[in-house]
Amino acid sequence: MMSERKLQSAALFLTLFGAMLFMPPLVLLFNLRQRLFGIPAEVIYLFLVWLGLVLATAWFSRRLPASGTETPPSGPES
Repeated sequence: MMSERKLQSAALFLTLFGAMLFMPPLVLLFNLRQRLFGIPAEVIYLFLVWLGLVLATAWFSRRLPASGTETPPSGPES
């Protein structure tokens, strides 16, 4: 199981990587004349990237604890 710190780092990487996938140099690689069921390849690429990011975000949201929830100290109050 990944530690909380590693999960936070991976979530940050996902954000940066996802933003990079929507940048014009990568999107323009799929600016082709080919179509799949009448849908341009560029639109299919954008939808699949969006879907992947939504699924990855849902996975991270289940694994990372809610912000501000800390475990109380187990020792007696002083």
